[in-house]
Amino acid sequence: MREIVLDTETTGLSPADGHRIIEIGALEMVNHVPTGQTYHVYINPERPIDPDAMAVHGITDEKVAQEKVFAELVDGFLEFIGESQLVIHNAPFDMGFINAELTRCGKDPLPADRATDTLIMARRKFPGSPASLDALCRRFQIDNSHRDLHGAMIDTDLLADVYIELIGGKQPGLTLSVTPTNDGGGQAVAATSTPTAGPTVYEKRPHDASDEEKKAHQAFVDSLKDPMWRKISPQ
Repeated sequence: MREIVLDTETTGLSPADGHRIIEIGALEMVNHVPTGQTYHVYINPERPIDPDAMAVHGITDEKVAQEKVFAELVDGFLEFIGESQLVIHNAPFDMGFINAELTRCGKDPLPADRATDTLIMARRKFPGSPASLDALCRRFQIDNSHRDLHGAMIDTDLLADVYIELIGGKQPGLTLSVTPTNDGGGQAVAATSTPTAGPTVYEKRPHDASDEEKKAHQAFVDSLKDPMWRKISPQ
């Protein structure tokens, strides 16, 4: 499963007021693991940056004056994201700006369901608690000490770590449960903690030792003096 964690920086708060994107940062994840593939550009917005926005991200008019405009970068951006799901914190903000830029270039806008909003995820998981990126970094003990100012690539890296925690950590699908059976066969790696009436018998592991291997092991144990196996599980 390929996902793209994405963040933008802009000249202001709303594309409806003519504000534009000035930075895009994105990274690729496959099966919730960053691959090291990234996309990062600064963009000439063809308009001044509001002072309030500049105070947030520190990007000046001079820094982006010589960069390419979005229309020159759009094909590379669309190629990088492909058809993958986007992971964005406060997705309506970034998606609104991206779609305004795409529309300006004559490209089709991205549907809202292309974005997984980690802000909504955090509010559902921790109702009533702060859900900003900084707050989530503190909650999950993710080091964000280098985030003096907002920056698309810095925020994307942090968001990838936050997203992994929001979906359950490094191994969200890991389970130690196995299905009990009453056919009298074999052993299990682990069982659920649900209480049961009477002894539970589990399905045999596909890699269980053969009869020959068990006999060889027993012969080896018999050849030892005071073997630890019998201390743990007396024969």
